[in-house]
Amino acid sequence: MEASGEVEQPSARRFSFWFYTCIILVILSLPVALFAGGIPTFVMSCMAIVPLAFVMGKATEELAAHLGPGAGGLLNATFGNATELIIAIFLLSSVLKPEVKVGLVQASLTGSIIGNILLVLGLSMLIGGIRFKEQNFDSNAATTRSTMLTLAVIALVMPTLFVRYIDIPGVEGITDAMSLGIAAILITAYILGLVFSLKTHRHFYNPVGEEGVAVWSKKKAILILTLATVGVAIESELLVGSMESSIRTLGLSEMFLGVIVIAVIGNAAEHGSAIIMAWKNKMNLSVGIATSSSTQIALFVAPILVFVSHIFASPMTLAFEIFELVSIALAVVIVHMVSADGKSNWYEGVLLVMVYTIIAIGFFFHP
Repeated sequence: MEASGEVEQPSARRFSFWFYTCIILVILSLPVALFAGGIPTFVMSCMAIVPLAFVMGKATEELAAHLGPGAGGLLNATFGNATELIIAIFLLSSVLKPEVKVGLVQASLTGSIIGNILLVLGLSMLIGGIRFKEQNFDSNAATTRSTMLTLAVIALVMPTLFVRYIDIPGVEGITDAMSLGIAAILITAYILGLVFSLKTHRHFYNPVGEEGVAVWSKKKAILILTLATVGVAIESELLVGSMESSIRTLGLSEMFLGVIVIAVIGNAAEHGSAIIMAWKNKMNLSVGIATSSSTQIALFVAPILVFVSHIFASPMTLAFEIFELVSIALAVVIVHMVSADGKSNWYEGVLLVMVYTIIAIGFFFHP
């Protein structure tokens, strides 16, 4: 018991350091936003989100020890995507022009999907592969999630093709109605997916031998995860508030800002958690966080925002820009190829990160 306590003490001290760093940075960001605004607020928000990601990662690990890798990864994705949802709602309710804010929301959703399955999963495989020559995860679970993402791609293809190639009066209204119907189908698919992963085929997502040993109680883990999410939500609001002036100052296109910058910051929690789990050779949890987050964005967050957007009189459809649609489709294809065998190594991680970088360069030059 004494040896165990000696091992746990450094971990406890490290967590305390990051936890109090979160509190300090969140508190400091408020006067910076009030008196400085613009780029300083943007930078401060990013700095605060980094330690918050570590705290969320630790809380996720503890929850996974109580609930299993499947439910643990799902909870992390849900709390992490709450940030994405909050950012999107703040954007839809902002004073930006309707076409600008809808475009930014769609771009951030695109960035979240490709960022999680290319950047987050790629970095996880890379970092984990540096420490372990080969890592294993359940291919059944990964394949199911990539199939769910394929459904999402098909759902985006139909309204996108319709609005681009069907030239009839009232095409916008028809596309809106089509998007509402497809959004309802996607939400249904997501709910059925929860039944599949948490009840009927739970063994796919919780392989024998991956049960962790919890140090915290379940209530403590949920409380800390909730507090960290609230912190990220606060920083997200500050981020959105500084966005318009940041666009002008940095000279970035709205497309690049949405797909790359907002998405990376909005998903910082998943980034940190998945990489930490891969470093600890918990690849089922790591892969679960990355792929669950993307499927949740595609099948739940995006459809919900289609409905929510009507509240703010800025209807958002599922007709994405063709550049975004092709990027999502290519990301889904390559992640299916990489995850089909249930094994990963550092080189596969490098390849996924390179694909993400190529797509990022494309969006940087997108007008």
